Amino acid sequence: MGIETILSICLGLGLSAATGFRIFVPLLVVNLAARAGLLSLAPSFEWVGGTPALVTFGIATALEVGAYYIPWLDNFLDTVATPASVVAGMVVAASVITGLDPYLKWTLAVIAGGGVAGAVQAVTVGTRQASALTTAGFGNPVVSTVEMAGSLGLSVLSVLLPVLAVLFVALFLIWAGRKIYRLRKTI
Repeated sequence: MGIETILSICLGLGLSAATGFRIFVPLLVVNLAARAGLLSLAPSFEWVGGTPALVTFGIATALEVGAYYIPWLDNFLDTVATPASVVAGMVVAASVITGLDPYLKWTLAVIAGGGVAGAVQAVTVGTRQASALTTAGFGNPVVSTVEMAGSLGLSVLSVLLPVLAVLFVALFLIWAGRKIYRLRKTI
């Protein structure tokens, strides 16, 4: 396995994690990065870098980001976004992982890409619920802003420095796991 393949796996995992914060932001970043020549898409995923995808991901991103600022709609969106982020994590990982046998690529995309997207999404859902309970929903716009920044920042970091992005994701999930563990011990 070459360095390019390892970097593409790191890229896929970082972008998958970013779909746990916002589903369409990483897909839009991948489209823009592919169009700018910053990354290569896997065969049969060239459509992700096309103009119809740019328009679709742009509109979907704007709607998704805006909807998370509408009180109580944000909590409803989490219900829909949880399975969608897992699927988006799998698709975005498969679209950028190159140099692997298709069976191995899809195994990684489903297990690692979907898994990391689901784990990050679970953290965001828990954070939003805690915010809704402790602030009657008034803190949720702050949570939405942090999630948006997290998705955009992690997406860009994944494209530019994929190994650092994976390290950041690992540290984030370890930190979140410890927080959840401590919280469960007090209940």
